[in-house]
Amino acid sequence: MLYETAARAEELLSLNIEDLDLEFRRGRVTSKGGATEYVHWATGTARLLPRLLRGRTSGPVFLADRRAPTSGSRTPAAADICPETGRGRLSYPRAEYQFKTATADLDPHGTGWTLHQLRHSALQHLAADGCTAPELQAKSRHLHLGSLGRYVQLGEQTSAQVTAAADPAARRRTR
Repeated sequence: MLYETAARAEELLSLNIEDLDLEFRRGRVTSKGGATEYVHWATGTARLLPRLLRGRTSGPVFLADRRAPTSGSRTPAAADICPETGRGRLSYPRAEYQFKTATADLDPHGTGWTLHQLRHSALQHLAADGCTAPELQAKSRHLHLGSLGRYVQLGEQTSAQVTAAADPAARRRTR
């Protein structure tokens, strides 16, 4: 879901089941600036979400492995506890740890990848597939086009392709 939406991890970890629109493959999130916006996902997420939710109809989408404490200083807010399972909302540090552990063998450095790298990868792959800067801005929900520069670094090959495509001599028909 994180890769398909190119959303910030905090936004997705804050999702409640009530925020999901499964029919239209979208979820209502509170963005970095506090606005309510929608993120959209593709088939992979659409197929996995029903298995993740397992019939639950309310509460957090992503849950921790254990039940939430019911008393003490570590007791989460009621909104962060699944009313059906008693498990708490999955935290960013725990999600990050699980993802790094799961990807350590795939990472050339052996440390595993971060959740934010999925956002980078999604935007880089969309750019490499030909999405325009305004399309990337809409997908990532960045306020300014300039903010996309840190995510989208296409390199020399893309520069060569753009130059070749724009070359007027290359578009002439040979007779």
